[in-house]
Amino acid sequence: MKTLITNGTVVNSTGVAQADVLIDGETIAGVVAPGSSLLGFDLAANVDRVVDAAGKYVIPGGIDAHTHMEMPFGGTFASDTFETGTRAAAWGGTTSIVDFVVQYAGENVLDQFALWHEKAAGNCAVDYGFHQILSDVQDSSLTAMDELLNEGVSSFKLFMAYKGVFLSDDGQIVKAMQRASDNGSLMMMHAENGSVIDVLVQQSIARGDTSPYFHGLTRPWQAEEEATHRAIMLANLTGAPLYVVHVSAKQALDQITAARDTGQNVFAETCPAYLYLSLEDQLGATSDEWGSFEGAKWVCSTPLRARAEGHQNHMWRGLRTNDLQVISTDHCPFCMKGQKDLGLSDFSKIPNGIGSVEHRMDLIYQGVVMGEISLPRWVELCSTTPARMFGMYGKKGVIQPGADGDVVIYDPAGHTSIGTAPGRTHHMNMDYSAWEGFEIDGHVDTVLSRGKVVVDDGQYLGTKGDGRYFKRGLSQYLI
Repeated sequence: MKTLITNGTVVNSTGVAQADVLIDGETIAGVVAPGSSLLGFDLAANVDRVVDAAGKYVIPGGIDAHTHMEMPFGGTFASDTFETGTRAAAWGGTTSIVDFVVQYAGENVLDQFALWHEKAAGNCAVDYGFHQILSDVQDSSLTAMDELLNEGVSSFKLFMAYKGVFLSDDGQIVKAMQRASDNGSLMMMHAENGSVIDVLVQQSIARGDTSPYFHGLTRPWQAEEEATHRAIMLANLTGAPLYVVHVSAKQALDQITAARDTGQNVFAETCPAYLYLSLEDQLGATSDEWGSFEGAKWVCSTPLRARAEGHQNHMWRGLRTNDLQVISTDHCPFCMKGQKDLGLSDFSKIPNGIGSVEHRMDLIYQGVVMGEISLPRWVELCSTTPARMFGMYGKKGVIQPGADGDVVIYDPAGHTSIGTAPGRTHHMNMDYSAWEGFEIDGHVDTVLSRGKVVVDDGQYLGTKGDGRYFKRGLSQYLI
């Protein structure tokens, strides 16, 4: 199948140009001046399908480098399966995800990697890769890090929080970082001081402060800043490259900025929630059905921060200055009924997570409309840098010959309403969306995954199993 996308404005991270894009099978074969021929052939007359993108942007498919499909957490599982979650991703213009293989203490790392392959294989709507979570870092874990590199897993995540579940102590972190320094892999860090948080949570519950709002108050910015600084120091000690996930506090970002200013290989992501939502919104959230517990919809970790303290504006600034390089979602959805309501009387029992995989491209495009970032920077943050950071660039993250035909046609004159109940418009497997009521000045019109049209004109045209496992290389973003 040959497809020609004509009359569109091609947006790469390097700039904007009027160009036609030829896709031959699964691969981009050419990017040429509008209406021109290729090797003497009249393109429009020699393809199977012509897509008119006049007035629209032609961008590389989005890459969400932080998702948790079917993740076991808090006595339940993330409500999106690989099938439903990747289908929702496709609807929103994301054509690749990198999900996390979960290893709890005592579990064999390689066995868990095999289990996640079983969950995903044949079920994904878009291409996917894996990071590996390490909890108890044993000698077998370090050996597994080397073995997984050969399987296309080149990034490993550690936690400084969740004692008894994920938390690694500093000694374990140093061992994993030493191995990463040796084998070239990238260390990812959930940076919050879990010991401090645990004490604050216990004290809050004892006082009777049990509503969802107190989730954020018991995970203060100081706990994020301290852990971020500690992770940076341990990475400096070992020479390992460090990628800090879901940065929400301006003080933590300042630590990252300072480390980068010295030339250290320290990188970071933020998420849409930390750009648009706030602790004040959570405090004011009430409904007839849920009362003040409605705030549970926005319980995530790291938590939402107070808008009055300037955290959201600081995140946007970090995106402009490249002290934040990636926008991911940390997509870890839970329904209100039967999942979030496990914490009706105790916020510490609310499963932590927000579903955003479908809305990331739209929400960050709204940042372009608002003047927060440029059009090429939108593509860079949501597609190109995730591809480079996680060893996918060249095949993913760019409109150029030889790249996969992962292409999104985006209409800046369109409009996207994220509907509320009972007319919800999202496709994630959730009984609510954290983004209900948001209005976006733009619209995903057509999505191609490796040359196949999977979304077009408000219809889903893909099939289960369209997505393939992507065997990633080492990071292409290191200094």
